[in-house]
Amino acid sequence: MSDVMIEARGLTKRYGLQRALDNANFEVRKGQIVGFLGPNGAGKSTTMKILTCFIAPSEGTATINGYDIWQDPIGVRASIGYLPESTPLYPEMLVAEYLEFMGQMRGLRGAQLTKRIKTVVEETSLGEVFGKEIRALSKGFKQRVGLAQALIHEPPILILDEPMSGLDPNQMTDIRDLIREIGRSRTVMLSTHNLHEIHLTCTRVFVIGKGKLVADTTPAALADSKPIAGFHLGLAAGATLTSVQETVGRISGVRQIRATDGTNPLDVIVDVDAGRDVRSEVSAAAAKAGLVIVELQALRPDLYAIFRELTEGEPATIGPRSGGGMGGSALAPADDEDDEEEDEDEDEDE
Repeated sequence: MSDVMIEARGLTKRYGLQRALDNANFEVRKGQIVGFLGPNGAGKSTTMKILTCFIAPSEGTATINGYDIWQDPIGVRASIGYLPESTPLYPEMLVAEYLEFMGQMRGLRGAQLTKRIKTVVEETSLGEVFGKEIRALSKGFKQRVGLAQALIHEPPILILDEPMSGLDPNQMTDIRDLIREIGRSRTVMLSTHNLHEIHLTCTRVFVIGKGKLVADTTPAALADSKPIAGFHLGLAAGATLTSVQETVGRISGVRQIRATDGTNPLDVIVDVDAGRDVRSEVSAAAAKAGLVIVELQALRPDLYAIFRELTEGEPATIGPRSGGGMGGSALAPADDEDDEEEDEDEDEDE
């Protein structure tokens, strides 16, 4: 029996002359947590809506748990737990009433419904708010209620559209942990433009830009997809930028040496020809010149720069060292990640 849970073949969606999705082909296998990564308007929500039979593609098809979206949309819907970006809640209902209503909508009755409500409340840690009105809940608890309704009929596949949108850091941590736990027994596909969440949550990532699928890889492979572009070199007291430039600048492959605002007496960035690892030469030259190295770390373009290159065609470059944080540097240690967050409208793709 095949372990392919989601398969898209030539999925295309046009709105007039605009292609929101352009000939997408991919597979998602059982037990994977797949991140669908792309900027606003790239085609993420359009893809999610097609896979859940909310809208029809202009061309192509997809199968979900073996059911074709054209031939058996009811089978598709029964196989999926779906959480759209704007969580579909009735604020005047109690959490208990809402889950009972959603369970009934999924065809559950009697003891079976009672059992499933108890299970999803435990899975999503909703016990403390079970008797409260939804309108009184925090955004984090509302997301949990949304996940509970997606799980109520025990689907083998979860599709989550921007599940972290609008959450604070603590809430994001809670929902991330919950998604990872859910992913132990189900196939999960989530859309996001948050690079950090892909790294922390997913086992696989699809990158989409301008309606086209431009990468199918793992978060680690995405981070390592660009060669070493430079080095951070930290030196002890006594070193000067001029002495480092004279000593290290003679090494073949070194293009430029720049000072930064680091924490050592002298911090510099050594730009090198792409992929050229000159650390051993730097160490030997520094020792010969009496320069004491306290840090020597390879640098690559960070995930944000790689993301921009994949989705916008802007070459991934490195800039002044800034600690690998948000917004600023396109430079990061070879094992580091960057983070970019912003809100996305529900109908971004239409």
